[in-house]
Amino acid sequence: MNTPADNHSKLIGYLLWIFGFTGSHRFYYGRPVTGTIWFFTLGLLGIGWLIDLFLIPGMDRDADLRYTPGHLNYNIAWLLLTFLGLFGVHRMYMGKWLTGILYLFTGGFFLIGVLIDLWTLNDQVSQENSRRLSMAGVQ
Repeated sequence: MNTPADNHSKLIGYLLWIFGFTGSHRFYYGRPVTGTIWFFTLGLLGIGWLIDLFLIPGMDRDADLRYTPGHLNYNIAWLLLTFLGLFGVHRMYMGKWLTGILYLFTGGFFLIGVLIDLWTLNDQVSQENSRRLSMAGVQ
């Protein structure tokens, strides 16, 4: 049986869980709908946030199975989005230089682009990893 690549880190998941009432750990693990719900309800008034302490290993396993490993590291992309998203550094890391520079001069497209990236970053990294693997001839 093949074990999935460890795309997402439990350590980063738990660090983001500290701010989990904002839904950050849920966005990280590719659960944008519940991440948004957590954001607007402060982690379901803290109850969902506490329950997630025990759900993170399962969310980590699901993310590892769902997203394509490759050259781009999910953890680096998420750290760049979390701390430098307004400046587009995460987009530059993915090779999206034009939008990265636009983010730099517009505050992440006036925060709208950063919010969209919270919803889609895992898929963006996965697609780029798939594209690079197919270009290298690896299936």
